[in-house]
Amino acid sequence: MRWRGGRESENVEDRRGSGGFGGFGRGGLPGGGLPGGGFRIGRGGLGIGGVLVLFAISMFLGVDPTVLLNGGGAPMQQQSGYEQGDLPRSSADDELSRFVSVVLADTEDSWHAIFQRAGEQYREPKLVLFSGAVESACGTGQSAMGPFYCPADQKVYIDLAFYRDLRDRFRAPGDFAQAYVIAHEVGHHVQNLMGISQQVQTAQRRAGSGAESNELSVRLELQADCFAGLWANHANRERQILEPGDVEEALTAASAIGDDRLQRQSRGTVSPDSFTHGSSEQRVRWFRTGLQSGDLRACDTFSADRL
Repeated sequence: MRWRGGRESENVEDRRGSGGFGGFGRGGLPGGGLPGGGFRIGRGGLGIGGVLVLFAISMFLGVDPTVLLNGGGAPMQQQSGYEQGDLPRSSADDELSRFVSVVLADTEDSWHAIFQRAGEQYREPKLVLFSGAVESACGTGQSAMGPFYCPADQKVYIDLAFYRDLRDRFRAPGDFAQAYVIAHEVGHHVQNLMGISQQVQTAQRRAGSGAESNELSVRLELQADCFAGLWANHANRERQILEPGDVEEALTAASAIGDDRLQRQSRGTVSPDSFTHGSSEQRVRWFRTGLQSGDLRACDTFSADRL
């Protein structure tokens, strides 16, 4: 991935070394998830297909989509630059934090352009680097959960140690695989801005626990995968970021963290009704859909008959 020399985002908070928190806060979900969507375990909000369709129509027909972009969550704090922790950084960690900052900046540029075409202004999320555990407006997050997005404070949280797991445990190395992780979480932020997450949460409360609620979570996560592909399409058209092998890296990562593969590895059996993120095949297909189409309307997972 061509990223060196790119603009670095001013929306990064570096909390590494600032101290962790034990256990999970009240905002946490059973099983280690947090509201708003996590790369692996977070449960996410909702997305009703009609919202996405109306938003997409507004982009092309000039209809005011203001009512769809209700923003949700708490106002962003007015912070910029890095908030440094008190532990020394290795050169590898510094390099990786710069990479994360450049990728975040690239998502900002892409989504600003997409929202501008709809006559709306994109509100940038913050990205928090942490080590071990972190306090968020959604509760206490831990590294074992993987990266997650909290809609209440509109922040993406990531422990950079996850990238070692992605490479070694999930066998999905490469910088574009790492970029896909960030783009997926930013996709949850886009869902929050569009009001999709809030509608999913409402539908899940009506559905209660079980297969119906899980299916809504799967559709939300697959849409975030599609949004990640949409970002890659836009960024490559505008800034030529992709190098040979990059797409394969992202597809490998998407496949590696499918519910079916992880369940088979952990317990030897697969239970589709318990999926919350989608199968390997589904995650690959929806990322590829966004990447190949470059069309927001193509990411309507909530109207799709086949996931």
